[in-house]
Amino acid sequence: MFDVLLCISISFTITFLAIPVIINVAEMKKLFDMPDARKIHQVAITPLGGIGIFAGFIFGCLLTINFKDASEFQYFIAASLVIFFLGLKDDILVLSPIKKFIGQVLAAFLIIYYGRIQIRSMHGFFGIHELPEMFSLLISYFSVIVIINSFNLIDGVDGLAGTLGLMSAALFGIYFMTAGMEPYYVLAFSLCGTLLAFLIFNFQPAKIFMGDTGSLLIGVVNAILVLKFIDPGTGPESVNPIISSPAIGFTILMIPLLDTLRVFAIRIFKRRSPFSPDRNHIHHLLLDRGMSHRTITLLLVAVNASMVVFVYLARSLGCTILILSVIALFFTFIAIAYYSRPRHSISWATDGNDKNEKIKESKLVTFIRESMLEQKN
Repeated sequence: MFDVLLCISISFTITFLAIPVIINVAEMKKLFDMPDARKIHQVAITPLGGIGIFAGFIFGCLLTINFKDASEFQYFIAASLVIFFLGLKDDILVLSPIKKFIGQVLAAFLIIYYGRIQIRSMHGFFGIHELPEMFSLLISYFSVIVIINSFNLIDGVDGLAGTLGLMSAALFGIYFMTAGMEPYYVLAFSLCGTLLAFLIFNFQPAKIFMGDTGSLLIGVVNAILVLKFIDPGTGPESVNPIISSPAIGFTILMIPLLDTLRVFAIRIFKRRSPFSPDRNHIHHLLLDRGMSHRTITLLLVAVNASMVVFVYLARSLGCTILILSVIALFFTFIAIAYYSRPRHSISWATDGNDKNEKIKESKLVTFIRESMLEQKN
């Protein structure tokens, strides 16, 4: 318990002290995320909060994890460093999707190959248990990359990604603490401490954004935690996995995961890049209904937490029934949010670029009509 309090205190304190300094430096250097037609915020806000998140998290881990007994954690820290520099460059200079993807694959490689954690069993999902090595690696790489991107893409309203990341890390931390897996619960609670401090400055009205630096870090840490949660049976600290662990792990990350997969599917169906920006996310649907950032954050976290409780209590039903039930309930929620929107709200298939093009087109049509009228007169 002392380790938990220590890592939370260290990570919270460092982030809490770092964020005001980052805000002041960003104002001096004019490092802002400027509002545009697609973005929700109306004023210039710095997106460099991820620097404070990373600083608190890394110090919390380095000062409390015993690396002699958990040698794989040096590779987890290395993966976090890769993601940190990847996100920082994207926040300051903007990085192409292909370069971001390569960096995420490198982080996944460090986690899976050197960190020696991967999904080796589906625990009965659709009747599948032990996986062949090739399928195990493919599913593990796919899971890590999707989870990393899911927290990046859900970061659309004040406090949402941070609160979801806090909830998921806390739940994984509680499990690992009860299982006696000290390095993993220190990793989880270090993230909890830094996010608690960050959310003081990020809840509506936000004074700072976490940017890609912060959201990608939350994703990579949760990817490590969920892979170990699903298959903890490797290494000297191994324990038996909880019943229906893939379903429970999937549900803990339900909102960012399912929303990301849904949005990717829509973009691909529209023959666009899955990484192209738009207004199809779940928080956009709720914004179009007139909800505030704070209300959206609390609602989605409450929905996610309720589903976790439901799946945990019903874990004896098996992975297949539980995962399909979670997916069905999520898309029911999406349907209600979509069809209950006011008619004047922006269409879910329209992104910021489309909107700008329509505005330009309407101005051009108006100009042509005015010119023709002048010629007639």
